[in-house]
Amino acid sequence: IDDFGTGFSSLSRLGDLKVDILKLDKQFIDRFVTASSIGISSDIISMGHHLGKKVIAEGVETEEQYQQLLKMGCDFIQGYLFSKPVRGEKTIALLTEERAGNLRILPLG
Repeated sequence: IDDFGTGFSSLSRLGDLKVDILKLDKQFIDRFVTASSIGISSDIISMGHHLGKKVIAEGVETEEQYQQLLKMGCDFIQGYLFSKPVRGEKTIALLTEERAGNLRILPLG
């Protein structure tokens, strides 16, 4: 591919972005069926860490995806495996339940 990583999707500008967290799109997670697709996700996580960024993976639906992301060193993981989307007030209730010991948030690593 000519000029890969330039233009509107320029990888060369990634280090210049004023962001703290990179989000690994669900499209990458859904493709965790081949070594090459897993390798691409692993490389994205590694690149984010080398740039001093945290990485969050979205769209995690299976225990296998979760375990693979743990092995890759992903910093944060979200998806239906943990919860469907909830409104702000429900989030507060969930965090209150977790603090009271009625809900378990899975640790990373």
